[in-house]
Amino acid sequence: MLKILFFGDINGKIGRKALKKALPQMKKEFKPDVIIANAENAAHGKGITEATIVELMEAGVEFFTLGDHAFDRETQAEQIFTKGLPVVRPANFPTEVPGKGYSVIKKGKHKILVINLLGRVFMSMDYNCPFREIEAILAVENLASENLSAIIVDIHAEATSEKIAMGYYLDGKVSAVLGTHTHVMTNDAKITESGTAYITDVGMVGASDGVLGVKKEDIIKTFLTQVKYKHEIPESGPAMLNGVLVTIDEKSKKAIEIKSIIKNININ
Repeated sequence: MLKILFFGDINGKIGRKALKKALPQMKKEFKPDVIIANAENAAHGKGITEATIVELMEAGVEFFTLGDHAFDRETQAEQIFTKGLPVVRPANFPTEVPGKGYSVIKKGKHKILVINLLGRVFMSMDYNCPFREIEAILAVENLASENLSAIIVDIHAEATSEKIAMGYYLDGKVSAVLGTHTHVMTNDAKITESGTAYITDVGMVGASDGVLGVKKEDIIKTFLTQVKYKHEIPESGPAMLNGVLVTIDEKSKKAIEIKSIIKNININ
Protein backbone atom coordinates (compact mmCIF):
# COMPACT_ATOMS: atom_id res chain seq x y z
CA MET A 1 0.00 0.00 0.00
CA LEU A 2 1.06 3.55 -0.77
CA LYS A 3 0.32 6.36 1.68
CA ILE A 4 0.32 9.98 0.50
CA LEU A 5 0.11 12.85 2.97
CA PHE A 6 -1.18 15.99 1.26
CA PHE A 7 -1.46 19.42 2.91
CA GLY A 8 -3.71 22.29 1.84
CA ASP A 9 -2.43 25.80 1.10
CA ILE A 10 0.52 26.71 3.35
CA ASN A 11 -0.19 30.33 4.21
CA GLY A 12 2.73 32.52 5.22
CA LYS A 13 5.41 32.18 7.87
CA ILE A 14 2.99 30.95 10.52
CA GLY A 15 1.91 28.15 8.19
CA ARG A 16 5.51 27.16 7.54
CA LYS A 17 6.23 27.18 11.27
CA ALA A 18 3.13 25.11 12.05
CA LEU A 19 4.09 22.48 9.48
CA LYS A 20 7.68 22.31 10.75
CA LYS A 21 6.44 21.90 14.32
CA ALA A 22 3.78 19.27 13.61
CA LEU A 23 5.32 17.19 10.83
CA PRO A 24 7.81 15.06 12.84
CA GLN A 25 5.01 13.62 14.99
CA MET A 26 2.70 13.24 11.99
CA LYS A 27 5.34 11.23 10.15
CA LYS A 28 5.52 8.86 13.13
CA GLU A 29 1.73 8.68 13.39
CA PHE A 30 0.80 8.21 9.73
CA LYS A 31 4.01 6.78 8.22
CA PRO A 32 3.47 8.38 4.79
CA ASP A 33 5.49 7.25 1.79
CA VAL A 34 5.32 10.70 0.15
CA ILE A 35 4.50 14.18 1.53
CA ILE A 36 3.04 16.80 -0.83
CA ALA A 37 1.78 20.33 -0.13
CA ASN A 38 0.24 23.25 -1.98
CA ALA A 39 2.72 26.11 -1.52
CA GLU A 40 1.28 28.95 -3.59
CA ASN A 41 0.79 31.13 -0.48
CA ALA A 42 3.98 30.06 1.30
CA ALA A 43 5.85 33.37 0.89
CA HIS A 44 3.84 35.66 3.20
CA GLY A 45 0.58 34.68 1.54
CA LYS A 46 1.56 35.44 -2.05
CA GLY A 47 3.65 33.21 -4.25
CA ILE A 48 6.82 31.26 -3.58
CA THR A 49 10.51 31.93 -3.09
CA GLU A 50 13.43 29.55 -3.25
CA ALA A 51 14.03 30.11 0.47
CA THR A 52 10.47 29.12 1.45
CA ILE A 53 10.53 26.00 -0.73
CA VAL A 54 13.91 24.93 0.68
CA GLU A 55 12.66 25.62 4.22
CA LEU A 56 9.63 23.38 3.67
CA MET A 57 11.77 20.68 2.05
CA GLU A 58 14.03 20.69 5.09
CA ALA A 59 10.90 20.30 7.23
CA GLY A 60 10.00 17.13 5.31
CA VAL A 61 7.73 18.13 2.40
CA GLU A 62 8.92 16.36 -0.75
CA PHE A 63 6.84 17.87 -3.54
CA PHE A 64 4.80 21.03 -4.12
CA THR A 65 1.82 22.19 -6.16
CA LEU A 66 0.77 25.79 -6.80
CA GLY A 67 -2.21 27.85 -8.01
CA ASP A 68 -3.24 31.28 -9.22
CA HIS A 69 -0.56 33.00 -7.10
CA ALA A 70 2.23 30.86 -8.58
CA PHE A 71 3.90 33.82 -10.30
CA ASP A 72 3.13 36.62 -7.84
CA ARG A 73 6.90 36.67 -7.25
CA GLU A 74 7.75 36.17 -10.90
CA THR A 75 11.55 36.19 -10.77
CA GLN A 76 11.70 33.86 -7.79
CA ALA A 77 9.25 31.43 -9.39
CA GLU A 78 11.24 31.33 -12.61
CA GLN A 79 14.44 30.62 -10.66
CA ILE A 80 12.73 27.74 -8.86
CA PHE A 81 11.71 26.14 -12.13
CA THR A 82 15.11 26.78 -13.71
CA LYS A 83 16.85 25.02 -10.82
CA GLY A 84 14.52 22.04 -11.06
CA LEU A 85 13.15 22.15 -7.53
CA PRO A 86 10.26 19.68 -6.91
CA VAL A 87 7.46 22.10 -7.79
CA VAL A 88 4.74 22.04 -10.45
CA ARG A 89 2.55 24.98 -11.49
CA PRO A 90 -0.96 24.65 -12.94
CA ALA A 91 -0.84 22.74 -16.21
CA ASN A 92 -3.46 24.95 -17.86
CA PHE A 93 -1.32 28.08 -17.82
CA PRO A 94 -0.26 29.01 -21.38
CA THR A 95 2.56 26.78 -22.71
CA GLU A 96 5.12 29.62 -22.75
CA VAL A 97 4.88 30.03 -18.95
CA PRO A 98 7.96 28.62 -17.13
CA GLY A 99 7.69 25.32 -15.31
CA LYS A 100 5.72 22.13 -15.80
CA GLY A 101 2.15 21.28 -14.95
CA TYR A 102 2.81 17.68 -14.00
CA SER A 103 5.68 15.51 -12.88
CA VAL A 104 6.44 11.94 -11.83
CA ILE A 105 7.77 11.57 -8.28
CA LYS A 106 10.04 8.59 -7.84
CA LYS A 107 10.16 7.36 -4.23
CA GLY A 108 11.62 3.92 -3.65
CA LYS A 109 9.66 1.46 -5.76
CA HIS A 110 6.84 3.96 -6.31
CA LYS A 111 6.22 6.34 -9.20
CA ILE A 112 3.53 8.93 -8.50
CA LEU A 113 2.22 11.23 -11.19
CA VAL A 114 1.25 14.62 -9.69
CA ILE A 115 -0.86 16.96 -11.82
CA ASN A 116 -1.74 20.56 -10.92
CA LEU A 117 -4.82 22.23 -12.43
CA LEU A 118 -6.36 25.68 -12.03
CA GLY A 119 -10.09 26.35 -12.07
CA ARG A 120 -11.63 29.14 -14.15
CA VAL A 121 -14.93 29.98 -12.42
CA PHE A 122 -14.67 33.22 -10.39
CA MET A 123 -10.96 33.50 -11.20
CA SER A 124 -9.49 36.79 -12.42
CA MET A 125 -7.77 35.35 -15.52
CA ASP A 126 -9.04 33.25 -18.38
CA TYR A 127 -6.93 30.11 -18.12
CA ASN A 128 -7.01 27.19 -20.54
CA CYS A 129 -9.73 24.62 -19.91
CA PRO A 130 -8.60 22.35 -17.04
CA PHE A 131 -10.84 19.51 -18.23
CA ARG A 132 -9.31 19.40 -21.70
CA GLU A 133 -5.83 19.97 -20.27
CA ILE A 134 -5.90 16.91 -18.04
CA GLU A 135 -7.48 14.87 -20.79
CA ALA A 136 -4.41 15.64 -22.90
CA ILE A 137 -1.99 14.89 -20.03
CA LEU A 138 -3.51 11.48 -19.32
CA ALA A 139 -3.19 10.65 -23.02
CA VAL A 140 0.60 11.26 -23.08
CA GLU A 141 2.10 7.94 -24.21
CA ASN A 142 5.32 7.99 -22.17
CA LEU A 143 3.32 8.47 -18.95
CA ALA A 144 1.36 5.30 -19.69
CA SER A 145 4.65 3.40 -19.87
CA GLU A 146 5.90 4.67 -16.49
CA ASN A 147 4.25 1.84 -14.52
CA LEU A 148 2.72 4.37 -12.15
CA SER A 149 1.70 3.58 -8.58
CA ALA A 150 -0.74 6.51 -8.32
CA ILE A 151 -2.07 9.61 -10.07
CA ILE A 152 -2.75 12.61 -7.82
CA VAL A 153 -4.57 15.72 -9.05
CA ASP A 154 -4.60 19.06 -7.20
CA ILE A 155 -7.47 21.14 -8.62
CA HIS A 156 -6.91 24.67 -7.33
CA ALA A 157 -10.26 26.36 -7.81
CA GLU A 158 -12.74 28.78 -6.23
CA ALA A 159 -16.06 27.21 -7.21
CA THR A 160 -17.08 24.04 -5.42
CA SER A 161 -19.16 23.12 -8.47
CA GLU A 162 -16.09 23.14 -10.72
CA LYS A 163 -14.13 20.94 -8.33
CA ILE A 164 -17.01 18.50 -7.89
CA ALA A 165 -17.42 18.32 -11.66
CA MET A 166 -13.71 17.59 -12.03
CA GLY A 167 -14.04 14.81 -9.47
CA TYR A 168 -16.77 13.17 -11.54
CA TYR A 169 -14.87 13.79 -14.78
CA LEU A 170 -11.80 11.97 -13.45
CA ASP A 171 -13.68 9.28 -11.51
CA GLY A 172 -11.86 6.00 -12.03
CA LYS A 173 -9.16 7.66 -14.16
CA VAL A 174 -6.94 8.91 -11.32
CA SER A 175 -6.18 7.86 -7.75
CA ALA A 176 -7.16 11.16 -6.08
CA VAL A 177 -8.73 14.53 -6.89
CA LEU A 178 -7.84 16.95 -4.11
CA GLY A 179 -9.29 20.47 -4.10
CA THR A 180 -7.34 23.47 -2.84
CA HIS A 181 -7.59 27.30 -2.82
CA THR A 182 -10.44 28.27 -0.47
CA HIS A 183 -8.49 27.64 2.79
CA VAL A 184 -11.56 25.98 4.35
CA MET A 185 -11.64 22.19 4.65
CA THR A 186 -14.86 20.62 3.36
CA ASN A 187 -16.58 17.66 5.00
CA ASP A 188 -16.99 15.53 1.89
CA ALA A 189 -13.88 13.33 1.73
CA LYS A 190 -14.84 10.02 0.11
CA ILE A 191 -13.75 7.10 -2.03
CA THR A 192 -15.88 6.60 -5.12
CA GLU A 193 -17.06 3.21 -6.33
CA SER A 194 -14.49 3.49 -9.11
CA GLY A 195 -11.68 3.93 -6.57
CA THR A 196 -10.90 7.65 -6.71
CA ALA A 197 -10.31 9.57 -3.47
CA TYR A 198 -12.03 12.97 -3.50
CA ILE A 199 -12.35 16.08 -1.35
CA THR A 200 -13.65 19.48 -2.51
CA ASP A 201 -11.09 21.40 -0.44
CA VAL A 202 -8.25 20.17 1.75
CA GLY A 203 -8.13 23.45 3.68
CA MET A 204 -4.97 25.27 4.74
CA VAL A 205 -1.97 25.38 7.03
CA GLY A 206 -2.01 28.84 8.61
CA ALA A 207 -3.38 31.22 11.23
CA SER A 208 -6.71 30.02 12.61
CA ASP A 209 -7.78 33.17 14.48
CA GLY A 210 -8.55 35.15 11.35
CA VAL A 211 -10.29 35.12 7.98
CA LEU A 212 -8.76 32.48 5.70
CA GLY A 213 -5.44 32.92 7.48
CA VAL A 214 -5.47 36.74 7.37
CA LYS A 215 -5.86 39.11 10.35
CA LYS A 216 -9.59 39.49 10.89
CA GLU A 217 -9.71 43.19 11.81
CA ASP A 218 -8.79 44.57 8.37
CA ILE A 219 -10.98 42.04 6.57
CA ILE A 220 -13.97 43.14 8.65
CA LYS A 221 -13.15 46.80 7.93
CA THR A 222 -13.06 46.02 4.22
CA PHE A 223 -16.53 44.48 4.36
CA LEU A 224 -17.88 47.40 6.38
CA THR A 225 -16.39 50.20 4.28
CA GLN A 226 -15.83 48.62 0.84
CA VAL A 227 -12.30 50.02 1.07
CA LYS A 228 -9.75 47.28 0.45
CA TYR A 229 -7.37 47.20 3.40
CA LYS A 230 -4.01 45.45 3.21
CA HIS A 231 -4.06 41.77 4.07
CA GLU A 232 -1.80 41.03 7.02
CA ILE A 233 -0.89 37.49 8.05
CA PRO A 234 -0.13 36.86 11.74
CA GLU A 235 3.31 35.37 12.39
CA SER A 236 2.40 33.83 15.75
CA GLY A 237 -0.62 32.62 17.68
CA PRO A 238 -3.11 29.81 17.06
CA ALA A 239 -2.72 27.93 13.80
CA MET A 240 -4.51 25.09 12.07
CA LEU A 241 -3.07 22.33 9.98
CA ASN A 242 -5.36 20.72 7.39
CA GLY A 243 -4.44 17.78 5.23
CA VAL A 244 -5.52 14.39 4.00
CA LEU A 245 -3.91 10.97 4.16
CA VAL A 246 -4.72 8.95 1.05
CA THR A 247 -4.03 5.20 1.00
CA ILE A 248 -3.69 3.68 -2.48
CA ASP A 249 -3.30 0.16 -3.85
CA GLU A 250 -0.25 0.74 -6.05
CA LYS A 251 -1.04 -2.24 -8.29
CA SER A 252 -4.48 -0.99 -9.34
CA LYS A 253 -3.80 2.73 -8.63
CA LYS A 254 -7.17 2.73 -6.82
CA ALA A 255 -7.64 4.61 -3.55
CA ILE A 256 -8.67 2.57 -0.52
CA GLU A 257 -9.05 5.28 2.12
CA ILE A 258 -8.96 9.06 2.50
CA LYS A 259 -8.62 10.46 5.99
CA SER A 260 -9.11 14.15 6.80
CA ILE A 261 -6.53 15.59 9.19
CA ILE A 262 -7.22 18.63 11.38
CA LYS A 263 -4.65 19.69 13.95
CA ASN A 264 -4.53 22.85 16.07
CA ILE A 265 -1.16 24.14 17.11
CA ASN A 266 0.13 27.30 18.80
CA ILE A 267 3.04 29.19 17.28
CA ASN A 268 5.12 31.45 19.53
